Amino acid sequence: MAHFAEVDENNIVIEVNVVDNDKLLDPNGVEQESLGVAFLTIWSGGYSNWKQTSYNGKFRKNYAGIGYTYDSQRDAFIPPKPFDSWILNEETCLWYAPTPYPTDNKDYYWDEETLSWKPWISQTI
Repeated sequence: MAHFAEVDENNIVIEVNVVDNDKLLDPNGVEQESLGVAFLTIWSGGYSNWKQTSYNGKFRKNYAGIGYTYDSQRDAFIPPKPFDSWILNEETCLWYAPTPYPTDNKDYYWDEETLSWKPWISQTI
């Protein structure tokens, strides 16, 4: 199965649809994204802004999700920025905290006010 993201006029993913692989095959049996777009354009009644996405990151860096942005310059799907301070990794197109996550095998949460990782405090009820 192939997956296609429906992208709005602001390049925000609004839906992801599944298409049978046979809809993407050209006469030589080779998958073509354009054939999937043509199929979905007809299926959707004329909407034509579709981008193929893949679970394994084979192309477009990340699997598209609702709310992700399609960046045409990077040809990548970028998840929503979780915090204002986080930085986009240009290689992965994923967001990273300005301070690395601690490696002591404890659980932490990001505190935007202090720009640091804070330990989760467990409570017994």
